[in-house]
Amino acid sequence: MKIATFNVNSINARLPRILEWFDKEKPDVVVLQEIKCVDEKFPALEFEDRGYNVEVHGQKTYNGVALLSKFPVDDVTRGLPGDKDDEQARYIEAVIMPDGAEPVRVGGLYLPNGNPAPGPKYDYKLKWMKRLKKHAEKLLKNEEAFVLAGDYNVIQQAEDVYDPKGWADDALFRMETREAFREILYLGLTDAIRQAIPAAVTYTFWDYQRGAWEKDHGLRIDHLLLSPQAADRFKAAGVDRWTRGKEKPSDHIPAWVELS
Repeated sequence: MKIATFNVNSINARLPRILEWFDKEKPDVVVLQEIKCVDEKFPALEFEDRGYNVEVHGQKTYNGVALLSKFPVDDVTRGLPGDKDDEQARYIEAVIMPDGAEPVRVGGLYLPNGNPAPGPKYDYKLKWMKRLKKHAEKLLKNEEAFVLAGDYNVIQQAEDVYDPKGWADDALFRMETREAFREILYLGLTDAIRQAIPAAVTYTFWDYQRGAWEKDHGLRIDHLLLSPQAADRFKAAGVDRWTRGKEKPSDHIPAWVELS
């Protein structure tokens, strides 16, 4: 089972590039971020024609997440638990029910950017991360296989950014951000990309500005975290860097994990 995460930076603006990736890589389950549309404007038919079940948690102009699965889905949740007043569409979760195999719960997330930091947006980011940790703790108690995948907007370590000193005060790399991420990781979760590629530079984002792609000035901010039960089924993980070199691409590339 190949599970992927992809921040598409507007599903409708980049639909040809996104469908090109789907047709080439054929993932089984995908969580999308920054779809930037309400549910009714999501191009569900194009994905349904390719055999996917489609679940959307959209928002006009900003944010928005979706979950697509070639297998049946159950127990769909929209919105990260812990704050009933949070109106930003940043989280979707469902249980994936593959034929003849144990189910896998997949959570797709778009963690707040947090800039400028310090400030209200950064406070919201850190509070959101605390909610995510609490939710992960609850899922772990169920002792089930799950994957929390998405655009975390977190640079985990110096190897994950082209210029660590230059990014030291950015909300993505501030020490408080990294510590909050480690608190989630140290619950017992496995970073799938680092499991597959322990030391190599593996970016997932390049800004559109200042020739970042051409200079390889990238960041690794898209992560797939596995519960122990999912990690036991780990086969492979990687990124699809080729998508960033296409015409009118997203500024992110897909990251994926394969489970038995």
